[in-house]
Order: sequence, then C-alpha cells, then structure tokens
Amino acid sequence: MKRNFKYIPYNPKGKYTFIGVMLIALALTGCTKNFEKYNTDPTKLSSTQSVAIASTLFGPLEVNIFDDYQRAQNLSADGYAGYLDACAFNQGSNLDYGMHESWNAPALGDIYGDILPSMRSLGLTTNIKTSQPPVWGIGLLIQVTAMDKVTDRFGPVPYSKAGSSLTTTPFDSQQAIYQQFFKQIDTAVTNLQAAISAGVTSAPYTASTDYVYGWNYKQWLKYANSLRLRLAMRIVKVDAVTAKAQALTAIQNSGGLLETTTDDANIPSSINGFTGFYAIATYGGGQMVMDAAIQSYMQGYNDPRFTVYFAPTTAAPTGSSPYAGQYHGVRTGTYVSDNATYAYFSTGNIPTSTNPNTYFTPSFPQPILTSAEVWFLRAEAALRGWTSENVQTDYETGIRNSMTKYGVTSGVDAYIAGTTTEANYVDPLVPANNATALSTISVAWNPNGTKEQMLEQIITQKWLALFPDGQEAWADYRRTGYPKLFPIINNDSGIPGAVALQIRRLQYPSSLILKDPAAFSNAVANLLNGPDNITTRLWWDVNAPNF
Repeated sequence: MKRNFKYIPYNPKGKYTFIGVMLIALALTGCTKNFEKYNTDPTKLSSTQSVAIASTLFGPLEVNIFDDYQRAQNLSADGYAGYLDACAFNQGSNLDYGMHESWNAPALGDIYGDILPSMRSLGLTTNIKTSQPPVWGIGLLIQVTAMDKVTDRFGPVPYSKAGSSLTTTPFDSQQAIYQQFFKQIDTAVTNLQAAISAGVTSAPYTASTDYVYGWNYKQWLKYANSLRLRLAMRIVKVDAVTAKAQALTAIQNSGGLLETTTDDANIPSSINGFTGFYAIATYGGGQMVMDAAIQSYMQGYNDPRFTVYFAPTTAAPTGSSPYAGQYHGVRTGTYVSDNATYAYFSTGNIPTSTNPNTYFTPSFPQPILTSAEVWFLRAEAALRGWTSENVQTDYETGIRNSMTKYGVTSGVDAYIAGTTTEANYVDPLVPANNATALSTISVAWNPNGTKEQMLEQIITQKWLALFPDGQEAWADYRRTGYPKLFPIINNDSGIPGAVALQIRRLQYPSSLILKDPAAFSNAVANLLNGPDNITTRLWWDVNAPNF
C-alpha cells in the first residue's frame, strides 16, 4: 500500500500542473497494486493464509488514516483551525485561499487507493467476517475514522459503492455517508461485545500487528463508543434527534468511553521505521510556523502547554534576530516573499539541548482520538441536557487529561482557575497584521454564563487540547463558530465573502470532472448548500444558532 511521508515543497511554477492530480482517476476506482492479490476466490485461501493477510494488514491501515498527511491536513486544515501557517509559501497557497489543486487532490483520492480497497479485498478474500467478527469490526472502525476525514473535507464522496466499478464513481450524499458510518459502528460494537461476552478479549494475532491497541477488544469497544460520540456531536445542528440518540447510545454503552490518557488511540512511536506525520511536516520543511490564533489564546491564558507545543523564535537565516527567544506566530494568509522574513518565527517544538520539552519529537505518538476530546464531547452533551453529568466536571477533566497527555504537571490548577482572556496579536514585522482579541471568555468555568458562553468555553479548551489535530479542530470551528479565529489577511479565492465566512470545504479536483462528468455533477448536486467552492457549507455545517 502507498503511503506518502515525503515533504512536499511549494512550487509556484507548477501551481497549475496537474500530472500528479490525474492519479486520482485511478484512485477513485478503488484499485491498488495489491487488489488482484487479495481479490481472489476466498475458497482458494487456507485459514493460515487468511490469518496472515488479516494480521499484517491492520497496522498499515491504521497508519493510513493519515494518508498523505501533509497535503491532506497540514497544508489546509491545520491552518484553517488556527494552529499552523505555511508562512513561506507565498501567494497561491491553500492558506490564503488560493487553493493549490495538486495539494487537495490527494486529500480526496489517496484513501481510495489504500484503506477502502484493502478493506474490500479483505472482505472478499478471507472468511474474517464470520471467523473473526471483532477483527472485521475493528477494520470498520479504522475505515470510518479515515473516511470521516475525507467527507468532512469535501462533502459528498464515493463510499457505499466505492471500488465496485471500474467505469463510474458514484457519490453518496454526506447524510447517507454518516448514516452508513453509524451502521458500521453498530456492527463493530455488536461484534466486539459478543466476543467479550464470550470471554474472548483479543484476536489470535501477534499484538504488535495492531499498532493502536494490540488487539485489545475492550479498548477497541471504548474507541467505537467514543468515535460514535464524536460523529453524533458533529451532526447536532442538522439532525438533533439522531445526534442525541447516537450520543446516548455511545455514552450508555456498558463498554465505556475513552476516559484516561492510557485509553488514548495513537499511532505509537514504537513502530519500526515510523515517524510522526506532524513532525515530518514541521521539521522536514521548516516552513510551518505557529498561527497567530493559537498564540493569542495560549499567551492570554498563560497556558502551560505553550512551550510544549511550540519553540521560541530563532536567529533569522540572514543574521541575528531581535526576537530570538520570544514566541511569535503568523496570521493565516500572510504574504511572505522569502524564507528570511517569518520562517524563523515559532515552529512546532523541536527538542534541543537547551529545550527540554521533547513531546513532539519525530517519533511522537500520532493521536487519532483522545480521552481529553471525549470529556469535552461529554461536557457538550451534558450542556445540551442529554445527560445528568456535571458539565463543569467534564470540562475540567478534559483539560486535566490534555495536560497529562503532554506531560504538564505544574500549574494545572492555576490554569483551570484562570480568569485572563485571549491576548491581542502583534506582528513585530508588519503592524498592519495586528489583530485585537475576539474572545472574552476565560478558562475558569462560568456557571452563570449563557449556554452559548459555556459552549465557547468547552470548544475553545477542546481546540487547545486537540492540537495538532487540525482536521478535527477545523470541523468543530465550522460546526460551532468556536474558537473565534482571526480572519485571513489576504484572500486569493476570488470570492469576496470568503474572508467573513472563512473556508468551509475543499473544492473537488479538476481531474474528477475530466474522468467522470456525471459523477461530478451528482457530487455537486449533493452539496445541497451551494456550488463547488470553498464557501459552500457541508450538510452538517448549518448556518443557525448552536441552541
């Protein structure tokens, strides 16, 4: 299976060269080099062969949740979420809404060359659905996790029939995709619970072949419930009835949710040859710097995670910098003429002999879904009156779990009790980029606040805890409007309203139109809320109050 870990530098001369983009035409058919190997008559495989295929396939599938991480997330969602900015990429990048198509095409197509055909092949070539139902259920959870990222970038995508035809690429509406997600989670939960009830708590495979939980069915059941809760909250504004029902199904399941940091789902650093995707994007290119939004919140709150997430500025490539040792970020959409201007500003934290904060090393565990996120989801569910849990307790537990995850032990109580607010942003190089803080909420829970104010507190702290998962943070921002983010400096989309709306989705690659015009027309029709551009809202991204 293909996995692209290579750093992709920006090449303005190749901005409209779509040779690489055309690969999506093959990817969307669901074919891979391994398809024929796996897509054979199951009766021709011995039980030993079936076990061998299953036991070696799942680890790579888990890694491929983040397929082409840099182009699929780092050069888009990480910026839209207010985390990181590709400051040296100048005009025409995703982060000034110029939309670099050769970056966005892999964000749609790569999953169709990896996870979906592998799962389809696994189902066709082995008897795993009947011989190892919980293992099949785990595969479905991996598939849902990966495909949720794809549909939440674009909207309607091929899913229910992906890979079933070599001539067409039928697209499903996002509503239909989410309905299928919940059904697949149902299957996974049923299969896992049945095995656990029968006293079977793990698969008959080597533990190391499941990178996340080592085939621990009880942990995977917690993950299934937590994933359901994440997806349930995503659709709360478009289908509150289903959202509540799915959330309660998750919360009330006897298998439980992710509750402590030991439950967190990560791609661990112990995998031989694995390097964290975030580390590659941050260290490998040296062009991703801290965004002004996260700087203003973390500095305003005196967040003890700040020096874990980010490194101070360094000497500029052309000489000494008066800002060395300080923390400075860049507003999204800032034009940069060369690397000597902003590229020495605060990057993702790089461990050095003088910098003891070493969490984000190149081998740090890549988070998939954490207990901190789940506690914030529970806080929101309680705020909406769906449960009798204490909102403040859930909220503060989310903060504490995040601190624990990142090794912060000092100052946590003071942070939770903090009454300071977001700081203003100051660009030391270009004063025109300065921005006044948009939020007035503090960290300390306000029991007398309105529901809207409480939701802003929950989502803002969830956003800080989600770092570096810009994909999930961007989805929360679109759904709730929180945290309040500075608008981009420059808008190269050609759509005047893009600055106020901020980006809502990625556009489909042009190769899709060339390959299958009918499928493209169907995809656009299923968008429901507008044309194929960056300001059209997804199905769940409803322009309505949160309550």
